[in-house]
Formats: sequence, C-alpha cells, structure tokens
Amino acid sequence: MVLAGNGRAFCAGHDLKEPTPDGDPRARLERLQEVTRMVRDLPQPIIAAVHGYAIGAGAEFAIGCDLVVAAEDALFQFPEAGLGLSVTGAASRLLPLLVGPLKAKELLLFGHRIDAAHAGRLGLVNTVTSSDTLLATAQQWAARIAAQPPSAQALAKRAVDAGVDGTLSASLELEVSHAMITEYSPAYEASARAFRGRQ
Repeated sequence: MVLAGNGRAFCAGHDLKEPTPDGDPRARLERLQEVTRMVRDLPQPIIAAVHGYAIGAGAEFAIGCDLVVAAEDALFQFPEAGLGLSVTGAASRLLPLLVGPLKAKELLLFGHRIDAAHAGRLGLVNTVTSSDTLLATAQQWAARIAAQPPSAQALAKRAVDAGVDGTLSASLELEVSHAMITEYSPAYEASARAFRGRQ
C-alpha cells in the first residue's frame, strides 16, 4: 500500500491560520492519532511517498509508515515545540527509534526544517528520488512486496513492530495529555496570533 499526498505537499500539518477547533479536544487528538494506529495495525506494509512539505502531523504520518520514499523536494519538520504545542502522532516514540534520542530531541526542540537528502542521512527515509519518479518508485516497491507471500510480509512487519513498539500506546496517550495542556495554553494562542499576523 502507498500513502501519498495529492497536490503541492504530502501533508503540511495543522493550519495555524485556523482557530483551535471547537469540540472535545481529546476526541479530536485521538482521531488524529488514529492514522498512526491504522498504519501500524494494518498487516500490509505501508510505503509513504513524500513530496513537498511533510510538517508536523505530516512528518508524523510519514515516519509512522513502514518504508519512506522521498522526492528531492521533500521537506520534513517537527515544529510543534516552537509553537507551544506537543507532538501527537507517536513522534515521541518513533522519531528516536529512527534517528536516536539526541537527534530526535534536536529535531523536536529546534524544529529544524530538513530536506530529503538530510532526512535520508538521518534515517528518516529509505531512499530519495526525483519528483518525477516518486510515485513510480513507491509503486515499484509496493509491487515487489505484493509479489511475495502476503502472510510472511505481514509477519515480518508485525515482528519488527513488536520489537520496537512495546510502548507505542503509552507514548500516544502521553502525547494526548501533553497536547491537551499545550493547545489551550496562552503560549500557543500567542504563537498562533503572531503567525496569523505574518500572513
């Protein structure tokens, strides 16, 4: 299965120009996390085909996939802490697994925007390709996987995930608790107002 964006970006994340949505904040955050849960729980391997922006939730969606193919124009960023927010898509668990705890903290605390080549060196993506061949490459990878015994593919995915995701549920729950605190804080409201003022 291939997960790809349609348009100028894979997924640009939360639109800071929009006010904080009404309704039950926990339910909204858990709906957002449901993407990560579904991707991790599906037996089929999921390949992220990332082009353009993969920011915030978009970056989290990408690293939640089993494999990541990135176009040369892909840009990854985890800007939440700099906006007074908290990560919510299991980045607190998955990012350190991919790049190590120190680099994960650097990416989260500074909110650096990194290009596809840098993301590849860090281990956030499996391969970098041209924008023109991104989808074809991801589909070729998917076809190669689909040509193999599906039960063995599902077991391989499950075995690796079981080895590294022992506390994924706890991480998701902790992120919701943090996001509940940060999204309704004066610091976030001030950051969002400043961002809207720059637009």
